[in-house]
Amino acid sequence: MLDVLVIGAGPVGLACALEVQRRGLQVAVVDKGALVNSIVGYPYNMEFFSTPELLEIGGYPFPTFHYKPLREDALDYYQRVARAENLVLRLHERVLSLTGEQGNFLVTTDKGDIPARNVVVATGFYDLPNPLNVPGENLPHVSHYYREPYLHVAQRVVVIGAKNSSAKAALQLTRAGAQVTLLVRGPEVSDSVKYWIRPDLVNRIKEGKITAHFNTTIAAIRPDAVEIVTPEGPQEVPTDFVYALTGYHPDEALLGRLGIEPDPADEARAPLFDPATHETTNPGVFVAGTMCGGRATSRWFIENGRHHAQLIAAHLASGVPA
Repeated sequence: MLDVLVIGAGPVGLACALEVQRRGLQVAVVDKGALVNSIVGYPYNMEFFSTPELLEIGGYPFPTFHYKPLREDALDYYQRVARAENLVLRLHERVLSLTGEQGNFLVTTDKGDIPARNVVVATGFYDLPNPLNVPGENLPHVSHYYREPYLHVAQRVVVIGAKNSSAKAALQLTRAGAQVTLLVRGPEVSDSVKYWIRPDLVNRIKEGKITAHFNTTIAAIRPDAVEIVTPEGPQEVPTDFVYALTGYHPDEALLGRLGIEPDPADEARAPLFDPATHETTNPGVFVAGTMCGGRATSRWFIENGRHHAQLIAAHLASGVPA
């Protein structure tokens, strides 16, 4: 039986596993996708907003030639850390449920059962996009994930959203030769867009290279157009491709099956946990990383979420039931 099973092989999950293992406990990591699966899904050559030292785990230096590392730098770094620590990885294995109690849990996956005394949940949020809930959202030319612009040269592309992801996508698509229309629910490009990106986008809108509709909602998506409602009334935007970059949210159904309760006083439905140990109301089940913020996905990042690993590992190694 494992002392600890970590669910989620992202940077914070890996940090939890290596910190626990260094304290002499037997640990494994399970994930329904690849190692650092969310980063695998990021746009190609995406630049992190953080500097390398803020993404480091386990005391391993993050080598890169860039002031701000790229997606590919991170993919290489985290797999090297996992290999250096000889972490036991069970990848492409989906967790289905949790039964039992602290000291005698049974985690059921689509490949079998994993007995464990304690469970750490570090599942992030990137796998579940926030839906538009409009007709046509599931058409094949609509995506909630943007990878690169080159497919869309000389194409009409609608980008929905006005935060960092949509801002960067709109700019890249425009510079790669796409005809971009940006649809924004609010009155302007969000102030949360990074300071070196926002002026670029605002100026491209002002000079007419990007068409933007503000205070706009989506009524429906058709194969050839997006139906929108603007302050001037209903309109249609002809399109070949749509990127609905409206954010993401944790897998609340899975968290419920793991016995993790949301905080009833938190509109973001963040899980209830002890901030000193990150143990939830289900004894022996701990939470770490971005999913600790619930639907408020900007509360925790790799930079601050990685420190949850030390709190959890110290608590598990201090004589709690194991």
